[in-house]
Amino acid sequence: MQQFDAIWVNANIATMTENGKPYGAIENGVLAIKDGVIAYIGSRAELPDFDALGTPLYDVAGQWLLPGFIDCHTHLIFGGNRANEFEMRLNGASYQDIAAAGGGIKSTVTATRHASDEQLFVAAKKRLNTLMSQGVTTVEIKSGYGLDFASEKKILQVAAQLDQYHPVSIQKTFLGAHALPVEFASDAEGYIDTVCEMLPLLKQAGLVDAVDVFCEGIGFSTHQCRKVFQQAQVLGLPVKAHAEQLSNLGGSALVAEFSGLSADHIEFLDEAGVVTMAAAGTVAVLLPGAFYFLRESQLPPIDLLRKYKVPMAVATDLNPGTSPLCSLPLMLNMACTLFRLTPEEALLGVTRHAAKALGLTDRGTLATGQKADFACYDVMQPAELCYQFGVNSLKQLIINGKDIKGDF
Repeated sequence: MQQFDAIWVNANIATMTENGKPYGAIENGVLAIKDGVIAYIGSRAELPDFDALGTPLYDVAGQWLLPGFIDCHTHLIFGGNRANEFEMRLNGASYQDIAAAGGGIKSTVTATRHASDEQLFVAAKKRLNTLMSQGVTTVEIKSGYGLDFASEKKILQVAAQLDQYHPVSIQKTFLGAHALPVEFASDAEGYIDTVCEMLPLLKQAGLVDAVDVFCEGIGFSTHQCRKVFQQAQVLGLPVKAHAEQLSNLGGSALVAEFSGLSADHIEFLDEAGVVTMAAAGTVAVLLPGAFYFLRESQLPPIDLLRKYKVPMAVATDLNPGTSPLCSLPLMLNMACTLFRLTPEEALLGVTRHAAKALGLTDRGTLATGQKADFACYDVMQPAELCYQFGVNSLKQLIINGKDIKGDF
């Protein structure tokens, strides 16, 4: 007799696997878990015999089960906010005016450096709780608002604490090459050398799962990013990049050269860059929140990504400056309305493809042996999760096999 920890019956299941059906759907299916993983998924008729008296049984009456959502690109830990700059811009101030007044990323770096670990933890936990209430079970958190060793380490330590004390699983990404700190205002090469010196120390402390760079005219050149990637490669760390957001510098091709996890933003990505990403298996991470908030007009090359079968992930890019949006459901809607993804593509973007963007193979789909991270939604079809925004249809959330109680 099979032993299960819990079973869900009468469920429509969007497995997000490639089983020949839209969304990898299993209609009127059953899902059973044991020891934090999925032990059975399929029809009720083929469910093995189990202890009917000792196993919790959830009859979801035709509601939909989906993999836990994965927000694969966030800057969730930061001090302060930039609502004042938002108001200044709407009152006519230019970016130059704001920068001259000490605004922009410099203001966030200053606030983050001055914030205590506890202050950063408390603020980040609120944001993480919000994402979890939407069905998010894994979140990537980048550093990059410290720009010195002590502050970058502080951000990553807070991310590690969230991973330890919060149900949501955290992936920690070192983004030291995010911007030039004031201490290196005229010495980008010197700062990149410093970033390369930080990396092994942070890796040794167990604080880095991946390495990111901002490859852009207002960030760092491909030559400078290459130096960071080479150091990451020596340390055995996967790489990714903010690339082709404002111009086409070839950052996506550079990521692909290093067999990187993802190239993110990619509005100005060309066909040659798409081809290199396809060959390397690099994921394109779409960030419609930043596109919306900055009122951009250059769309990512969605048709080219489809043509070359580059996986497309979708994420919030949650940050205080260009995407202060703590809502993955909103990103699903924006990915469809702004970028013209289909609902299935968008949902793949926050499940299977988002997992691939983080190098994770144990989640993002509902299949035997996968991590028991999934959610139950009171919807008639999965497309509703992209179509309607503002009404939370989440009814139950399971993370690592445990029922997360919350006022969803």
